[in-house]
Amino acid sequence: MSVKQRTIKQEFSISGIGLHTGVSVDVKFKPAEVNVGIVFIRIDLKDKHIIRVSPENVFSDLQGTRCTSLGTKDVQVRTVEHLMSVLCGLNISNLIVEVNAEEIPGMCGSAKEILYAFKKAGVVEQDADQEFYEIKEPIGVQSKDASIYIVPSQDFKISYTLDYDHPYLRSQFFSINVTSESFENEIAPCRTFCVESEAAELKARGLGKGASYKNTLVVGKDGVLENETLFKDEFARHKILDFIGDLYLFGMPIKGHVFAVRSGHKLNLELLKKIYRQKEKNKKNTVVPVFNEEGRREININGIMQILPHRYPFLLIDRVVEVEKGRKAIGLKNVTINENFFQGHFPTNPVMPGVLMVEAMAQTAGVMMLTDEDRHGRLAFFMAIDKVKFRKVVSPGDQLIIEVEVIKDRTRVAQVKGSSKVNGEVVAEADMMFSFAPSSFLNQ
Repeated sequence: MSVKQRTIKQEFSISGIGLHTGVSVDVKFKPAEVNVGIVFIRIDLKDKHIIRVSPENVFSDLQGTRCTSLGTKDVQVRTVEHLMSVLCGLNISNLIVEVNAEEIPGMCGSAKEILYAFKKAGVVEQDADQEFYEIKEPIGVQSKDASIYIVPSQDFKISYTLDYDHPYLRSQFFSINVTSESFENEIAPCRTFCVESEAAELKARGLGKGASYKNTLVVGKDGVLENETLFKDEFARHKILDFIGDLYLFGMPIKGHVFAVRSGHKLNLELLKKIYRQKEKNKKNTVVPVFNEEGRREININGIMQILPHRYPFLLIDRVVEVEKGRKAIGLKNVTINENFFQGHFPTNPVMPGVLMVEAMAQTAGVMMLTDEDRHGRLAFFMAIDKVKFRKVVSPGDQLIIEVEVIKDRTRVAQVKGSSKVNGEVVAEADMMFSFAPSSFLNQ
């Protein structure tokens, strides 16, 4: 049974104080279309800097800030781990996060308040399947007496051992199969913590300005100061909370069994990047898969990605709603304000570039032609274009209905006529020519 992508039903906001910066922060969450992913936007900056969740956008702070950050040296969103953990726990695939400061608020020090805010807003399934990454072979990282290993599994399971040189932080072990229910009940309420002797050091480094005994479990020599634990192993559970959030920066859910000992953010992110390298290596060694249409006349986004090699941000069709294999097709492109090209084209009056309308027609044509059995597993290359006309402006909120039909079809080349309509009116049209190549071209 396939799992659908998910987003929120309606936009909502939370406010709070950054645990490290001590700055007041407002965060607004907005629904996003399928395959957008999780996107952070720093709305306090003049150019509203956009940071997409991806292992490539994880910011490595050599000084170590005891939190996880996305972005660059100049522009970051810090302390994202609890929020990302909630998104994993709720299986949220697509979301716009607008934040007016550099740090996500710490709230109560756990993920509970953020989780409840999302549940109040509501979560909805979308008309696209969720992609998962299954660990193919064991991966491990180690630093002194800390280590993490992840092995193949059909579930997402974490077994964590916490064992610090402190009488109240010794030999805690917790293991959990992560589901929405187990996350809410067993992990989300568990708060961040630090040893009392570390608190002054953190303050001296300019960190922990928003921390208090209410949102942070401070562990002294005689136990937790001015607070109490919810679980006897709350510290180990919170480490799992952090780990779930760090690993969800992969950009999709991961299936595997994790065995972690004394690990923290730094090692978590090393594992994340190692998993990413495994995925990229496997992708390079995989040819374009053959799409088996089995008589279907409609192809969803996952079917499209089996046929075309294009990926974000250059996959410009969402669905093919009608296809006569190798002859005709009708494709859909939902144009949203979240398209990356609208940042510069044009900021004050967003307009879809004409060349991208042509590219969307070409991709629809590629799907149509490659459903022909003689071309299964091949690539379609754009060779030439003629009789291009742009008749109307396309803006956010429009839906492109793309119609393509083969005019001439030969063994090595094909000529296709394409047109795009919005509300029944033609907005663009062109004649296109394609050649074909083996999928091994992608591995060169």
